[in-house]
Amino acid sequence: MGLEIGNKVAVLDDVLKGIIIDIRGNVISVKTDDGMIFNFDALELVKIEKEQHELSKFSDINNPLLKEKITSQKPKKSAFTKDKNEVILEVDLHINQLVKSVRGLDNYDMLNLQLDTAKNKIEFAIHKRISKIVFIHGVGEGVLKSELNRLLNKYPVKYYDASYKKYGLGATEVYIYQNIME
Repeated sequence: MGLEIGNKVAVLDDVLKGIIIDIRGNVISVKTDDGMIFNFDALELVKIEKEQHELSKFSDINNPLLKEKITSQKPKKSAFTKDKNEVILEVDLHINQLVKSVRGLDNYDMLNLQLDTAKNKIEFAIHKRISKIVFIHGVGEGVLKSELNRLLNKYPVKYYDASYKKYGLGATEVYIYQNIME
């Protein structure tokens, strides 16, 4: 897919999008909606074929593109492990573990899919009385981790960085308080 001047593009690892105004080799200049100009490598950009509002889950639940995305999802990767007679639910939130392809999804959609998965797993664990979950989210820019922390603050849980030895830097362990009276 060749990028051309005038194409609308989004930046893969950022929340920026805009219109290509100049191409010099692999360096592409993008002008954002607020008039800022940024230079990116061609591999950092993706052409926006359809506008987000056309793919929105909230405006048209019967949108064929959305249905295709939902049906193409792989089963969520999660595993139960036992550690000292304690059941731990491990959930990998890497986007490539949640969908077959990220084509057509922007950063906002991917983040929401990851957070919806986390929310569903937390509620599942609370319902099934599982006391520990480990969310594997990776390091990256820290957006998913900070949004995950914001989500966790809404539940009767405490959370902390998971074992570096077992998971590396990109995991959060969640302890769920089970004896909360409702």
